[in-house]
Amino acid sequence: MRRPFQDFLLCTCAGPAKATISKRIVPIAPESEAALDSPHDSPPQDSQPGLPAAHEEAPREPVLTLPAALTAYIVLLAVIHLRVLLPPELENWTIDVFGFIPKRYDSSLLNLQIPGGAGAKVWTFVTYSLLHANLTHLGFNVLWLLPFGSALARRFGAVRFFLFLAVTAAAGALAHLVTHEHAVAPMIGASASVSGAMAAAIRFAFVRGSFLSFNRSDADTAARVPALPLSRALRDGRVVGFLAVWFGVNIIFGVGAIGIDSETTSVAWQAHIGGFFAGLLLFALFDPVPRVRNDAADASSQDVSDRI
Repeated sequence: MRRPFQDFLLCTCAGPAKATISKRIVPIAPESEAALDSPHDSPPQDSQPGLPAAHEEAPREPVLTLPAALTAYIVLLAVIHLRVLLPPELENWTIDVFGFIPKRYDSSLLNLQIPGGAGAKVWTFVTYSLLHANLTHLGFNVLWLLPFGSALARRFGAVRFFLFLAVTAAAGALAHLVTHEHAVAPMIGASASVSGAMAAAIRFAFVRGSFLSFNRSDADTAARVPALPLSRALRDGRVVGFLAVWFGVNIIFGVGAIGIDSETTSVAWQAHIGGFFAGLLLFALFDPVPRVRNDAADASSQDVSDRI
């Protein structure tokens, strides 16, 4: 038996992303250089003339490492997605109870019983973001989350990171509710949270030494550079360009009804924008890294790209 709500909306993220590979250079200490050049030191007993000296290879960093908080979040999404293995009636019930349905809040609700009761009016502001329609939907959101969510999880720590995802999910649901007041179709997907993570990350992504900087350091250090004040960030051409591309792609996907599959679904792009604005504006409330003054931010944001 098919669930009473035939269609649902996908909250799937569309926007620019750039994955980075962290590299570590291990310098030779000055005293080591002196030891190599000194003619008074006797060579090791096991060295032989004519043979090259053996050098210990520095340990290599993994190409892509994920912080524990982000790994746990992705695993949670994957485990919850196993609900597709449930019988159709139970799977549909899960979407109705935990998906975000604007009709729940309609005061003119007559003769329409929506599973979940009064409690669903509260928890679905967040739980909808943990559900996905299919593997493609889940994969899109995880793909966009990897570079930006990784930097944000390293910067915030687990507690702040999870709370931030919940707040941006709720902001996306609120934006969807305002624009779809009487909609019956459930909205599902993590894209409002993913959009919020992308917006928060660009507050420090282009600062010198950060993960989208040409002059970047290791992943942990790159995630903890001082963020730009919002007024300064909105005057940075790279941030403005990112915003233009992100909004353009989302509007094309939303208004143009470009879906990710052939099912009877549409993209809840208003929720993306709600989550994005929440991440951009509320970033400072979660950020544990001290910020710098405007003039210091101007200096720290100068990148090698400015000289190319």
